[in-house]
Amino acid sequence: MKDLPTLWLSIPLLNTLQQIFLKESAVHVSGEFGVQWLVSLATSPWFILAIIAEIVCFVLWLRVLEQTDLSKAFPLSAVSYVFVLASAWLLYSEPVSALQLGGSALIIAGAWCVSTAPEERAIPASSTKSAQ
Repeated sequence: MKDLPTLWLSIPLLNTLQQIFLKESAVHVSGEFGVQWLVSLATSPWFILAIIAEIVCFVLWLRVLEQTDLSKAFPLSAVSYVFVLASAWLLYSEPVSALQLGGSALIIAGAWCVSTAPEERAIPASSTKSAQ
């Protein structure tokens, strides 16, 4: 389906937004952990936005899974790690090491390899079991 790349890209972007909203929730909710802290968290606009982002992401993920193989779709969700790393650097001035950049490059390369792999029909796992 032609909407699949858009759906795939929207999932890591929404995951990244959710992590930003959760970070803001954590920063703006103060006090000791307890009932009051939980009430403060649950009524935080940032936390509510995080929940909304998660629900939308969940629905879109189901659409992706409906249209493609799980083994091909799931590895592409790893791109979220790269987006979160970049967002943390841009928004919160968090340091990024050379090792993190290298890992991010590997994630992008892996996602590219998975997404561009040719469709091959292999023998299903259930038919490879030896007769006993």
